[in-house]
Amino acid sequence: MWRNYLTVAMRALAKNRTYAFINIFGLAIGLAASIVLMLYVRYETSYDDWVPEAERVYQVQSVFTDPETGHVSRQQGAHGAVAEPMRKDFPQIEAIARADEDEAILVKGGEVRFAAMVKTEANFFEILELPFLAGERSTALAQADSLAMSRRAAVAHFGTIDAAGRTVTQVVRGEKRELRVTGVFEDLPRNSHMNFDLVARITPEEAENCGWGCVNGNVYLKLRPGASAPVIEAGLPAWEKRNIPPVDVGGKKVSEGDAFDWRLVNIRDVHLSGADGPPERPGNDRGTIATFAIIALLILGIASANFVNLATARAGQRAREVALRKVLGAGRRQLVMQFLGESLLLTGVAMLIAVALAEVALPWLSQLLNADLNLRYVGDGGVLLPVAGLWLVVGLAGGLYPAFYLSRYQPGAVLKANRSSAEPAGTGRLRNLLVVAQFAVSIGLIACTLVIYAQTRFVQTADAGYRRDGLLQVDNLNRAAMVPVTETLIREVARLPGVASVAAANISVASGTTLNTAVQVPGRANPLTVGWYGASPEFFETMGVKLLAGRALSRGNARDSMWTPIEDGPEADAAVAALAQRGVNVVVNRLAATQFGFTDPAQAIGRTLGADQLPDALGLLPITIVGVVEDSRFRSMREPPEPMIFSDRGVYRTLIVRYASADPESVRKAVGAVWRKLAPEVPYEADYADTDLAELYRADRARGLGFASFAGLAVAIACLGLFGLAAFTAERRTKEIGIRKVFGASVADIVALLAWQFTRPVIVANLAAWPVAWWLMRDWLNGFDLRIDLGPGPFVLAGLIALAIAIGTVAGHALRIARTNPIHALRYE
Repeated sequence: MWRNYLTVAMRALAKNRTYAFINIFGLAIGLAASIVLMLYVRYETSYDDWVPEAERVYQVQSVFTDPETGHVSRQQGAHGAVAEPMRKDFPQIEAIARADEDEAILVKGGEVRFAAMVKTEANFFEILELPFLAGERSTALAQADSLAMSRRAAVAHFGTIDAAGRTVTQVVRGEKRELRVTGVFEDLPRNSHMNFDLVARITPEEAENCGWGCVNGNVYLKLRPGASAPVIEAGLPAWEKRNIPPVDVGGKKVSEGDAFDWRLVNIRDVHLSGADGPPERPGNDRGTIATFAIIALLILGIASANFVNLATARAGQRAREVALRKVLGAGRRQLVMQFLGESLLLTGVAMLIAVALAEVALPWLSQLLNADLNLRYVGDGGVLLPVAGLWLVVGLAGGLYPAFYLSRYQPGAVLKANRSSAEPAGTGRLRNLLVVAQFAVSIGLIACTLVIYAQTRFVQTADAGYRRDGLLQVDNLNRAAMVPVTETLIREVARLPGVASVAAANISVASGTTLNTAVQVPGRANPLTVGWYGASPEFFETMGVKLLAGRALSRGNARDSMWTPIEDGPEADAAVAALAQRGVNVVVNRLAATQFGFTDPAQAIGRTLGADQLPDALGLLPITIVGVVEDSRFRSMREPPEPMIFSDRGVYRTLIVRYASADPESVRKAVGAVWRKLAPEVPYEADYADTDLAELYRADRARGLGFASFAGLAVAIACLGLFGLAAFTAERRTKEIGIRKVFGASVADIVALLAWQFTRPVIVANLAAWPVAWWLMRDWLNGFDLRIDLGPGPFVLAGLIALAIAIGTVAGHALRIARTNPIHALRYE
């Protein structure tokens, strides 16, 4: 019996090659898209699953709420000061450790290079039990000079993973320090929110460097078995009041923790927590992952709808076959099994092609989405069983309706009427409904793609308050060896050919640095939290920031500088006391001036405020506003502009070079030569600002390109089905068309008749797709502080594109049939 079913199925496919091609390749494209999206969703939801006892390991994240605007920002980092009080107050915590990120300068063979380092406490590997290849995890950080390395770092530095017992030379504040390698751990996988190659002990001085005043690293903890993270979170408000001492700001006692909250996030959820993390390992959000999973289901649904559509369209042609089989004794169950078998056969062939397509597409998709996607069939992460399950589900789901519909034909009625190509009652409405659903999905994806593309282009070209082009940024200017030569570096780089201007600052394009201070404004009860950033006097000219009122900072005015010795001692104490006595001039941006209560920038000039920039014993630092500049968006357009104060601090993080040369690479090399001459022990790393800026929106661009790709696949699959339906419809209506031509219908009339039959569902699909796409895109755009207006343009354009594709798909069939000689048409049967 099964052999007969297989023979009949193969003959049916061979007889209807167009039907077979459309069904197989339509299903193959849908299945391939589903497989790669399934792999991506699984990859994104598997972050840090590899951590032993991951269910008990948590990250402490900080949540800052701006008291003026109500804007909430979540960071994976936390105040290092939370670790010890939480260890003391919550017995549910088995172990807790801070992990401050750093870039270590290593010396090898006289050359220097950077390596990603974490400075932490001795119990770090009790919390994160990384797999060790050499040395003992339990004692890896036992001594102050201990150093654990990743496999990658050990091979790069020593050429082997057998590095335990060897020494590494690190440069700290211009001095060389020897560290002893006590262990080598396996490289962190790509699907981890962490990114480091070296782990060293944190010194007591580093552990207390900024207290409750800044977010300066990560804090990880492990709960005792059975302990509950929500219970600890519920106790955090009371814990905060017990442990965070108030500070005096303008005569008022203010808790430094008032603007912050903390939450515990399981390590497996950090990647999708929505909190800002390191730029080299950007996080994601569950909404995006859910969107891609839904797209996979929708594309698979479109492909399955094609199968149902074409099967019901061919149902009339198989009516006589079904009738004869029933006359010869076949039961309905046998017929259902036959048609389900044909469906599974088609789906099986399509699945083989889909797997091959997925293998080809995965490298491109991995690069696009910055993911490590691979297709393993067996073993850990193998897809053989899921793929087999997908084959069964799609094969059965796509074949159930045709099987039960075809098997219910009554042989007497079919043979008596001699029906061989009749249209089964009700199938036309079903096909129209499925075509509407297919094109609604396609139109929705096209509209979303257009909106994402428009927004991505907008944020890359919108006025950010500074000139984006022609900027070169060199980080690590705050290294101890660079501080004494910063002014010399600025002067020498400014003299290089092709350099228009040079500045130094603690804020730059695509900066991840956030430095806040409390400012007391006369007449206000509570202080304001404002960004405080060091900037050399050339900063505003170099960045192209517009001056609205007053003047910029000047090197010729002593009150414009607040530089003090960076080393503690009597000289530094005297300089700080003198600074507190005389005060300092600053420049603020428009938003800061507005928050200070000045409606016009000119009103702010000459006003004196108090800033929390001194030791508590000296009170507030008097700051006098000498200039107001336009707001600048140095970070992502997702974030609102930040109120900022700029001062000439003398110690900066980034050297900013504006070049006018047509050959920016020559400028980059020339700046590097000056850098290496002045500070050969500090590695030179320079990036173009537009590259850094583009990286901010890499995820959005990838998402947009992904939407575009899958929208194209959805349209292609829908058009394949439409092509097949048009072919069958044109064939079934050949005699009708012949009669119409005899009665005077023109070719244009016939084409319009057939085209209208298939464009009506597309028009209805627009009405279904537009509201859903608008709602989704409105929600997505709300994630940006600066965004495009969500007008009707993208939706109308998406509808016109789909309509044009649909008409183009059926026009060929319509034109061919319309040109047929009526004599041949009327003889057709």
